[in-house]
Order: sequence, then structure tokens, then C-alpha cells
Amino acid sequence: MERVEKILAGDIRTAARLIRDIDDNMPGSREVLKALYPHTGKAHVIGISGFPGVGKSTLVDQMIQAYRQEGKSLGVLAVDPTSPFSGGAILGDRVRMQRHGTDPGVFIRSLATRGHFGGLTRSTRSAIDVLDAMGKDIILVETVGVGQDEVDIVTTAHTTIIVLIPGMGDDIQAIKAGILEVADIFAINKADREGIDKTVNELRMMLGMNHKGDDAGEWQPPIVATEALRGKGVPELLEKIEAHKAFLFDHAGTHLRARLREKAFRELVDIIKESLVGKMIDELKQSDEFEKMIDDLVEKRTDPFSLCERIMADRLGKRF
Repeated sequence: MERVEKILAGDIRTAARLIRDIDDNMPGSREVLKALYPHTGKAHVIGISGFPGVGKSTLVDQMIQAYRQEGKSLGVLAVDPTSPFSGGAILGDRVRMQRHGTDPGVFIRSLATRGHFGGLTRSTRSAIDVLDAMGKDIILVETVGVGQDEVDIVTTAHTTIIVLIPGMGDDIQAIKAGILEVADIFAINKADREGIDKTVNELRMMLGMNHKGDDAGEWQPPIVATEALRGKGVPELLEKIEAHKAFLFDHAGTHLRARLREKAFRELVDIIKESLVGKMIDELKQSDEFEKMIDDLVEKRTDPFSLCERIMADRLGKRF
């Protein structure tokens, strides 16, 4: 309870240690999360995704500055590739956004994907809850940018921004069935590059085919041109974020409630999977039959599908 009270009071060191413990799956962290959960749900969570090299980190840096000028407190989670040696994030938070590192109103933390291809791990979602309980007004989650499969952010964030750059050409067509369809806002960064008009027109054409528009009560994702290095377009981007937030609260908050239900469902499913699978694998490894199972697979005396069915039936009952 002492840790809970410190986090609710906004203690940065306690929050940092808890997020580390969550990421390392340390005993006791789950009990703290249980106590913090009723105090979450107030922060506006913004996801920033897109391919590597489009300038996501620079854009996030400028967004931090703009929000701080408005007097808002921020939590920033930068999800990076996993180190094959330590298992931690390859790029640390000290490398990113250094000018905000000493600002008491900004909490920055790097987290590793740990091989999770959807872009977010359960520990990232729990870290969001910690920052939310701390009283942060805005939580920015920058994902690693792995491509089409990185759509987890849309079920976690209230507003999802996809960052693109001019000159992608056919790449936009190639990825439209993936991350392009999860965006609430598109930011065309490095807008001073040649081909910005072509990129915007291609994007608008695709959006026109895939969205019904405002008349059907749907959100039409806007396109904002930005130059993150110079801070250009950032105020306009923040305006669109506020417009999307207002949209979520329209119609008695039905849009927001739908997102929250999807988030709750995904969170519960992930925790069940992690707990059930982790416990089952630990029990298997400690059993005498585990090595024989591996030998049977290697020698082709059985197949992994039949073996999985047998394991599930033995541990979950014949009803499986």
C-alpha cells in the first residue's frame, strides 16, 4: 500500500521501479497493479506508430514540448526492439528526448517488445496504467514500427497516429490493409521533401475508398503535414488529436465506450493467456514426461498438434 500511495502521489522513483518490476515479471508487482487499477482511466492515451525512419521520435519530442507549453503533464513510453543479450530495450530513454529528461512533468521510459510482433507487450499496457494512476494528463506510446502486424496500439490508445513520409509510392498501397487502416490521424512527416502532394493525394484516395465519412457517423482520419525537426505542423496535429477526443465523447460517449470495451477484452485475454500458458509450460518442464515429448517430436513418433491436444485434455479436462 505504501508503493500504491506513492504512485498515486506522483512519485517518479516508485513508478520507475514498479514499471521495471512489471517488465521483469517480478513477484508482487501484480498486487500493486490490482490496487492501482480503480484509479486509472483519466489520461488520454495517444499511440504513435509507423515504419522505422519516418521520424516518430522527433515528432514525439515536439509533441512533448507543445503539451508542456499547455501545462499538461506527460508520460512517454518508447517501445524499442529487444536486445538479444540483455532482453531489454536496445534504445534507452536517455538516448531519446534528452532535453525533457530533467523535466519533472515528463516521465519517459523505454520498454522492449520482447519478441511480441503486435508491437506491444502486456507490460506496456500495465505501464500505461501506472502512468495513468500517477495523474498524467497525456500518455504518449511510441511503438517500434514493425510494419503491417503492428496493430495492437489501436486497442490500447484512445487516439492512434500513423506517421508516414513523402515518396513512399507503392509502399502506401502495399500496407493499406495493415497499419493504415488503424489510424485515427495521419501525420506526413518530413513534408519539405519532394512528393508531399502526391503522397497526400494517394492517401486521400485510399481513405475515400475505405471510409464512409462523417455522414455515416464515422470518424474520417485527417491528414496533417509536419516537419518535426522544425516543429512545423505540430500545433495542427494537436488540434486534430483534440478533435478526435471530442468525437469519442460525442453521442453520450458511445465511441469511447466501444474502444474501452475492446481494450478491456484484449487486456483480459492477454492476462489469461500469459497466466495459463506460463503456468502450463512451467509444469510441463518440471514433469518427467516433458523430455520424452520432445524426443517423440524429434523422432517423428508424434506431431505437435496431437501432442498439444493431449496436453490440453490432460490439464483442462476432457471437455477441451
